[in-house]
Amino acid sequence: MSSLIENIQERTGTADESPRVLGVAENETDDVLDALASDTSRSLFRTLYDEPGTPSEIADRCDTSVQNVHYHVSNLEDAELIEPVETVYSSKGNEMTVYGPASDPIVLVGDRDLEPRVQQSITDVVTGIGLIGVASLFVQWGAERLADSTSGNGVLAPASPNAGPIHGTDALARFVFEIVEPGLLFFCLCLAILGGAAFLTRQ
Repeated sequence: MSSLIENIQERTGTADESPRVLGVAENETDDVLDALASDTSRSLFRTLYDEPGTPSEIADRCDTSVQNVHYHVSNLEDAELIEPVETVYSSKGNEMTVYGPASDPIVLVGDRDLEPRVQQSITDVVTGIGLIGVASLFVQWGAERLADSTSGNGVLAPASPNAGPIHGTDALARFVFEIVEPGLLFFCLCLAILGGAAFLTRQ
């Protein structure tokens, strides 16, 4: 069980979210598969994707001994599947290493010639989604400022029972600002456009 000091320490370490592409015929891939051969090592590896942890925390989550965790952690670290993400201190002042996944996702590729292209494609997708996410936050922020600035003159105010018919522009404004979050709408539209473009390029 974790001590009070362990529980109150602020965790700042995070796992690396960059992709790792492995060729099926490479020796490096053999090391990775060997490290994940046992049920315990796979269970340990999965729990670190949920949340990085110290060997004692991992042992509690996987219902195994700390000694067993150290053995599997060593194998996983040698295969570059996990890595130290930070150091914390126990109640006795001992340093404890916090481990997390070394990459996410891990992709196995059968054709060695395709490996660099797959690596670049995954990196481009992750980067693109991240940029769209940031742009969506700006769209949401701008839309909320616009709504605040125009709410005083009734442009985006809720319709009263005695109000006249809603025109197309007003209906669209109410839909965007009151039913669907503008940032989320922008994000979904961008993903749809990228998905459509990717589909067309494959035809």
